[in-house]
Amino acid sequence: MTILVVGATGTLGRQIARRALDEGYSVRCLVRSSRKAAFLKEWGAELVLGDLCEPDTLPPALKDVTAVIDAATTRPTDSLSIKQVDWDGKVALIQAAKAAGVDRYIFFSILDAEKYPDVPLMEIKRCTELFLAESGLNYTILKPCGFMQGLIGQYAIPILEKQAVWVMGESSPIAYMDTQDIARFAIQALKVPETVNRSFPVVGTRAWSAQEIIRLCQRLSGQDAKITRMPIGLLRSVGRVARVFQWGWNLADRLAFSEVVASGKPLDASMDETYAVFGLDPNETTTLEAYMQEYFGRIMKKLKELEYEREKAKTKTKKRSLFK
Repeated sequence: MTILVVGATGTLGRQIARRALDEGYSVRCLVRSSRKAAFLKEWGAELVLGDLCEPDTLPPALKDVTAVIDAATTRPTDSLSIKQVDWDGKVALIQAAKAAGVDRYIFFSILDAEKYPDVPLMEIKRCTELFLAESGLNYTILKPCGFMQGLIGQYAIPILEKQAVWVMGESSPIAYMDTQDIARFAIQALKVPETVNRSFPVVGTRAWSAQEIIRLCQRLSGQDAKITRMPIGLLRSVGRVARVFQWGWNLADRLAFSEVVASGKPLDASMDETYAVFGLDPNETTTLEAYMQEYFGRIMKKLKELEYEREKAKTKTKKRSLFK
């Protein structure tokens, strides 16, 4: 079986490519830059240059492909809009996959997308779900709500560096999941016929608020956090101003999504049916506590090693100065 991974250089996509290769699949990755995707080639994946926003580049990438795993999405730093990538690009990819006779299409949406029609990214994800379901492809839709990997830059690093930790609005509790675990569900979907033409939540063991994550990071690092709160009203005002200018549309769409995580409404779902259908053990899912303990354990060990090297260098300097 040949799998085409779209978005393979991203936080989730690279874990999907790694998992698929480890399980013996032939993996092809649609990439815009072979230089930035060199690590995927080193792992054993085939790289094919292409772009969701250039439909003519998609058919060659889909030749002889059995399944597509679509983990692509716009990034905050992208010059293209959410509509261009997450709607126009996905429609082109789904249509090209159908024309190429692809057997399975795994799509990553967002949990509760249907509840936020006024948030562009959520509404586009919902519309893509409907378009995929009506395409005639055998599909599986997976709905995560947050990656544990993103918490490192959002909370852990600022606390370690004694910088401000930004908390927006009422801080919705979110059931973050390790992208390695999400990748496990994506690859397992290819093996389980009961996942065809169905949607599943794929979320962590429990929902965590920003305050709970901050307290966990403080305990593991032994440092206090400097918390700065961003009022939701300010976010809305900035979004309205940004939408006036064409260059600010992408920013405005991103700020609109930030309202989802600042609304105070939990992003969580029961995983009982998901685990049962996929045949996976919930006890093997990484908890947020374990993920953060592993991260801070590595960092604190490295900091101690650096401190030891600095002290050793100072001692050597003092010894040399005695014989001047």
